[in-house]
Amino acid sequence: MIAAMMLISIGMFAQNEVGQITLKPMAGVNLATMTNMRTAKLRIGAVAGVEGEYGLAKKFSVSAGLLYSMQGEKSSDSENYASFKYDYLNIPILANYYVYPGLAIKAGFQPGIKLSAKVDDSNNDDANGVYFSFPIGASYEYQNFVFDARYHFGASKADNPGSARHSWFSITLGYKFALGK
Repeated sequence: MIAAMMLISIGMFAQNEVGQITLKPMAGVNLATMTNMRTAKLRIGAVAGVEGEYGLAKKFSVSAGLLYSMQGEKSSDSENYASFKYDYLNIPILANYYVYPGLAIKAGFQPGIKLSAKVDDSNNDDANGVYFSFPIGASYEYQNFVFDARYHFGASKADNPGSARHSWFSITLGYKFALGK
């Protein structure tokens, strides 16, 4: 058992060193819905992009990224209610705290720029061009591979008029590599 623990710790990629910059291409899945919608069901969509991270202290870093994200909801009653399909370019800005080598908790702020918005098969001109959310989550790094899970709390309305906000869970896998110090 001790030998297994030693092998695991050798392969583990710890947190960023102070002053180190890393880049992480990542891809995964969103499980999205919208609040205040009568018949909302999950919309399963893609999320992909890149994040950069900068080590500020031994256990603390900041990160920012660009992520293509499919959000919205599907209607459980398609005859009477529409499904909403939103695509965004999200810009997550996160604080990362490493509670254990390789294991980070994270929270931050995320503006999103609307790329497209459709209600069923027509364009949704009422969708807001910029959307804000608060992501919280955790990630685990092993041999430069990073498994990341985040929940996103919608902070602004998805469209006007309306009271619906995006709410989604994202799961991604990325590969982290150092750019330098």
